[in-house]
Amino acid sequence: MAKDDRPAVAPRMPGHLIRRLHQVSTRVFGQRLKAAGIDLTPIQFAALDALRAHPGIDQAGLAEAVAKDRATIGGVTDRLEQKGLVTRIVSERDRRARELTLSEAGRRILAAAEPVVTALQHEILPGLNEAEYAQFVALAAKAAAAAEEGDTTA
Repeated sequence: MAKDDRPAVAPRMPGHLIRRLHQVSTRVFGQRLKAAGIDLTPIQFAALDALRAHPGIDQAGLAEAVAKDRATIGGVTDRLEQKGLVTRIVSERDRRARELTLSEAGRRILAAAEPVVTALQHEILPGLNEAEYAQFVALAAKAAAAAEEGDTTA
């Protein structure tokens, strides 16, 4: 079989680059929180942050707030409840729904995690200066918002 001298295209494709940056982000997040003595995953942090901003939302609302499916957020919520970080009560408006709120332990761990997570943000995008970092964040936010709205055109 003849060798194809063209360079690989995947390393220049957005999907591949996003996956690689996600790997970096997850690794750095885990390392920094572990070093701080905090036992949270990125999705658990996002869930606690969403519950801080929207106390009393149900699991469907939490799933939407953190862009995860209901099944995934159900498992996340179960683990957070087992850790004593959230409370789940039956909604008075809809007896089938469970309202979620941060426990006192949840508020404390979120307060401890926030500065660590804030500090690691530049670390997950190494090699970018401040202007490039700001541009990357703005473009990523724009693309994410368009994707959530279903807009796949430029």
